[in-house]
Amino acid sequence: MEQQKTAQQQDELEEMQHGPVPVEQLQASGIASIDVKKLRDAGLCTVEAVAYSPRKDLLQIKGISEAKVDKIIEAASKLVPLGFTSASQLHAQRLEIIQITSGSRELDKILEGQFPLFSFLNLYFHPLLSTSPLLELGGIETGSITELYGEFRSGKTQLCHTLCVTCQLPLDQGGGEGKAMYIDAEGTFRPQRLLQIAERFGLNGADVLENVAYARAYNTDHQSRLLLEAASMMVETRFALMIVDSATALYRTDFSGRGELSARQMHLAKFLRSLQKLADEARTLTPSIIKYQGKNRLHFIQRNSGMIL
Repeated sequence: MEQQKTAQQQDELEEMQHGPVPVEQLQASGIASIDVKKLRDAGLCTVEAVAYSPRKDLLQIKGISEAKVDKIIEAASKLVPLGFTSASQLHAQRLEIIQITSGSRELDKILEGQFPLFSFLNLYFHPLLSTSPLLELGGIETGSITELYGEFRSGKTQLCHTLCVTCQLPLDQGGGEGKAMYIDAEGTFRPQRLLQIAERFGLNGADVLENVAYARAYNTDHQSRLLLEAASMMVETRFALMIVDSATALYRTDFSGRGELSARQMHLAKFLRSLQKLADEARTLTPSIIKYQGKNRLHFIQRNSGMIL
């Protein structure tokens, strides 16, 4: 009995080391359960979210005093490493990063950095590649933000739909063995397209649809609130991918004119920062895909933060 309990504790510890730590773990460090509940209600569902938050943000949570904030920060810093580490340790961590296939050999090679960037979506939808086997290496990197930038009807949303399916594949087939999360700001999500893509990869269509969590965003504030709900869901189950299609669509209507330019940029920057924090909290899991639309040019850009307008 005691051996089973020890083995269970070891499994839980190992799971915590390879994923986000639930905020409830702070109770073991002396944080009251009522304060932990306040943190969760504020959208801080993991210890990483607490550790990465500025002190002033924690002070804004109703019912948590300065002394409690200092105690919470101290407890979180003991569970989440925030100091320096060696390059060899960082290298070992990066070796564990999962890459999710796009379903196209040539596009995966581009994402792996083997070829220069060039009209990759034309390659992606090339008929000779549509039935090609999956590439062993390359794809969308987890733990980071990937930005899709292209003109209207260049295939950005189609690529997002494909990734919703491929992220459910086993690791040895270029998948992430997890669910997908889709925040739709333009109303372009089509479940029937997922069924078609699932058939191509030999997956059960009903299971694929069940493994995609969908939410429609109606304004920029709602879009940001959905990230808080997403953080809570990621603690409960394994998500391999989050897609925001598109990140800037609602900002074009919610903010108008140069008079609101500063407010718009600040709001968008905070949204992107929250998105990056989700990827950081999930460590080797859950990349984020955000889509932008531009004119007369097509680029694929992967960055850890920032934006392109």
